[in-house]
Amino acid sequence: QVQLVESGGGLVQTGGSLRLSCAASGHTFSASDMGWFRQAPGKERELVAAIRWDAGNTYYVDSVKGRFTISRDNAKSTVYLQMNSLKPEDTAVYYCAAASEPWAAVLGLREDQYKEWGQGTQVTVSS
Repeated sequence: QVQLVESGGGLVQTGGSLRLSCAASGHTFSASDMGWFRQAPGKERELVAAIRWDAGNTYYVDSVKGRFTISRDNAKSTVYLQMNSLKPEDTAVYYCAAASEPWAAVLGLREDQYKEWGQGTQVTVSS
């Protein structure tokens, strides 16, 4: 059974930092694109950042460029999201997800390409 377990969320003040981690088990982690999504109250879930299975390509939504960094450690089956200069608008539940297509040539950017999801971790940024 595949499991993705997020950790590292919490409450932080504006301008602060958090590092989210997502540990995968029972899964061919090293072959899968990984993404971090977020969903704020009353809003649709959006892709925040994604990283190709070989870390050869990354994607960031415009609102987090220059502040967030996605990385992965295939030896530890873990993907990270370093979030700096946090803003109140970053407040959301953050989910990690694994794409279904192994060794994809093109980094997956559509939500329907991601089939396995973690339970989510709350990030709250106070003003």
